Amino acid sequence: MRIFHELTRKPWLTAQEAVVDLHTSAGFALPSAKLALRMFLAVVTVLFMLLIIAYGSRMAFEDWRPSPPLQLLWLNTALLVLGSLGMQWAQIGARRGQRDQVTVGLLAGGAFAFAFLGGQLLAWRELQAMTVFDISNPAIAFFYMITGLHGLHLLGGLVAWGRTAVKLWRGFGAGELRLSVELCTVYWHFLLAVWLVLFGLLFSGNDNLGILLSICGIR
Repeated sequence: MRIFHELTRKPWLTAQEAVVDLHTSAGFALPSAKLALRMFLAVVTVLFMLLIIAYGSRMAFEDWRPSPPLQLLWLNTALLVLGSLGMQWAQIGARRGQRDQVTVGLLAGGAFAFAFLGGQLLAWRELQAMTVFDISNPAIAFFYMITGLHGLHLLGGLVAWGRTAVKLWRGFGAGELRLSVELCTVYWHFLLAVWLVLFGLLFSGNDNLGILLSICGIR
């Protein structure tokens, strides 16, 4: 009987079942929201890389005059760091099932993010009030474009944060909020990393950016 069973077995059906099991296995499952976020972050990374390269290349022209350093940007950076730490605290609370910790971390992450955006608007006004302000200066134009683009991405993150906050207000448990909090946290960390690069290379040291691009062979 065993020999007869082996002869009549259909190996292609067995292989097909194995493929189905492989795709439905929990070990290989990835929520579509996580996959979509990863793809989006990859696109945004390329976008900001191109902006940095364009910024560095534009510095080679004679009409380039570096924008004056704004001390307020240091405070704004600290606010964004605190917001990222708050979201991390919320994520840890969601993993542990501690709803109170999620609440504190989520509110802190959103509050510091709004404070950062407010600080960026104040930095824009501070720059406009300076005697050296000239929107035709490529450095200042880049400043507004890049900080504005970063702020728009943060606003988009705050939309997702707001939906998560509404779920929290409606009484969702920590476990039910885990995926939403995790996605927001990843996005907050990503925007913090992007801002640190922009702040460090574009606004704190134009010479450092030129050296880096020269080493990479871009200039």
